[in-house]
Amino acid sequence: MKKLLIGMTVAALISMTAVASDKAHWDYDKHGPAHWGDFSKTCKIGKAQSPINIVTSSKISLKAKYALLLDESRSTTAKVYDNGHGIKVEPAASGKIAIDGVEYKLLQFHFHGRSENTIDGHQFALEAHMVHQNKEGQYAVVGIMFEEGKNNPLLDNILGNVGENIRVNPNDLLPNHTHSYYHWEGSFTTPPCTEGVEWFLMKEVVTASKEQIAEFRKYYENNFRPVQPLNGRTIGSY
Repeated sequence: MKKLLIGMTVAALISMTAVASDKAHWDYDKHGPAHWGDFSKTCKIGKAQSPINIVTSSKISLKAKYALLLDESRSTTAKVYDNGHGIKVEPAASGKIAIDGVEYKLLQFHFHGRSENTIDGHQFALEAHMVHQNKEGQYAVVGIMFEEGKNNPLLDNILGNVGENIRVNPNDLLPNHTHSYYHWEGSFTTPPCTEGVEWFLMKEVVTASKEQIAEFRKYYENNFRPVQPLNGRTIGSY
C-alpha cells in the first residue's frame, strides 16, 4: 500500500508538472498583443500604454523637470542572449541617466525587429530600448530608432556573439546628438505592461546595414506591439 501511495504521488507530481509546462505564455503570434490582457489586465485596461505614434505637429515644449542627462559611457563586459522575445544585452557595469536630479541605472538594452513607436505613422527598421531603474524601483526607457544605412560596429559585436559574453560600451548605441528627444509617460511594451514608465525617444536616427537588419529579423521580425491610444497624454519635445 505504501509503495502504491508513493507511486500515485509521483504520478500526480509528474502530471502537475506537465500541466504547468503546457501553460500558455505570451508571445507575438498565437498569444500575441491582442491576447495580452489574458496575462496582465493592465495590457488591456491601462490608459497610459506604450508604444505610441508621435504626431510631430502636435508635440509640446518639454517641461524642465524632464530634461534628460545621459551618462552611459562604460567599457564593460556584457551577456548577450535571446530571451525568447528579442535579443537582449545585460552590461556588468551600469551606465546611468538622471531625470530632475534622480538617477536611474541601466539594467539592460534589447532590440525589436521593427520599431514599436512610430513617428507620423512611420515604422522604422529597428528599435533599441535602454531600460533603467532608480532606487525607488521606478523605470525609464531611452529609445533609439534605426534606419537602413551604414554598417553599425556595435551591432556586429552583438549579432556575432548571441549566447556569449562581450565587451561593450552602451554609449555606442546612442546617436551623436542626444540633446533632442521626445518624452511621454507610458508603460512597458510587453506583459505585464506596467505603467509609470518615463519614455525618452531620441530624435536623431542611427543606422544599421541591410545585412544587419536581416540578421536581427532572422531571430525576430514581428516582436513589436502595435501603437496604443494616447488617452489624453501629451508628448513633450526637447
